[in-house]
Amino acid sequence: MATKQEMRSEETKRAILAAAGELFANRGYDSVSIREIAKAAGCSHTTLYIYFKDKEALLHQLSKGPLQGLADQMEGMLKDHSLAPEDCLRRISMLFIRFALANRTMYTLFFMTKATRIDEDTSESQLQKLRIHLFDLFRQALTNCLPEERKAEDSLAYARVYFYTLQGIVGTYTHSEENLEGILDRLTSTFELTIDVMLAGITQHANNGGDLK
Repeated sequence: MATKQEMRSEETKRAILAAAGELFANRGYDSVSIREIAKAAGCSHTTLYIYFKDKEALLHQLSKGPLQGLADQMEGMLKDHSLAPEDCLRRISMLFIRFALANRTMYTLFFMTKATRIDEDTSESQLQKLRIHLFDLFRQALTNCLPEERKAEDSLAYARVYFYTLQGIVGTYTHSEENLEGILDRLTSTFELTIDVMLAGITQHANNGGDLK
């Protein structure tokens, strides 16, 4: 059983994370200071440093749980061999869209803040490695839909096109005040059509031997 001190410590940590998440979402990561987060959490900045070494550690803590959960679901779909490759890609794509729209106030924080290239695993940041892993899962799902002779050669370029288009869909509604279910009820068929058009265009281009270099 946790002691009173341990319980207070957990409460303080949760308060800091909640304050940081709200401030980052409302004002952006770069414009928020550690002192402002501590004040909003009801503690001193020296207390905050007991739990988090810097602002980037807060970013990682806020992001890694949700993104790892998304990755786990995507991995489960990729391992489901009852799904045709095209159906797997469609499900993963809609999963990503739903996740991003459900977390739209945190979307920039999750995917773009302190980000480097998603196609080069050179970062020491565990958060960035997780972002790269998510991109690689998209790449794997899309690669499974390509003709064999194009898989190794052009899968990265196709995955970039596909992933950037999905990000464009999400970005359109990042600041929408419409609730998640309202957006999905109204636009799921459009999202599905976009996915099908992208997949058809990419596979046709691959089958025609298009040069992506």
